[in-house]
Amino acid sequence: MLLIDNSAWARLASGRLDPDRAERVAAWMGDLQLATCLPFLLEAGYSARSGYERSAMMADLARLPRVEIDKEVEAAALDAQRELADIGHHRLAPADVMIAACAHVAGVGVLHYDSDYDLLVKHTGLRFRSEWLAQPGVL
Repeated sequence: MLLIDNSAWARLASGRLDPDRAERVAAWMGDLQLATCLPFLLEAGYSARSGYERSAMMADLARLPRVEIDKEVEAAALDAQRELADIGHHRLAPADVMIAACAHVAGVGVLHYDSDYDLLVKHTGLRFRSEWLAQPGVL
């Protein structure tokens, strides 16, 4: 299972994604292999252009599994931010750190188009599969 990040979600409808990859992601969604979490839902809602668009999007996303934030996720996120601060990389988006912590605790990966996730895997104790939607720089 993969948590979806807004960097991937926003690019899914761009029409620029390789058709085979788009089919694979659609299959994951249909098979409930993509999951959401609160930070992603807030980012996706922020990106909506109207109340109607937000409501429709949230209804679609409500069908997917959801990873909840608990004390363990909170502690993992704070630990990761501390580890990044120790090496001068603590300015990552808080939502990305929370999504990565959710993935770590739940034992799932993250589908994204954002190098922050590779940085989190490389420089923190968070362990999750970092799955790029497409190769960096392509979309």
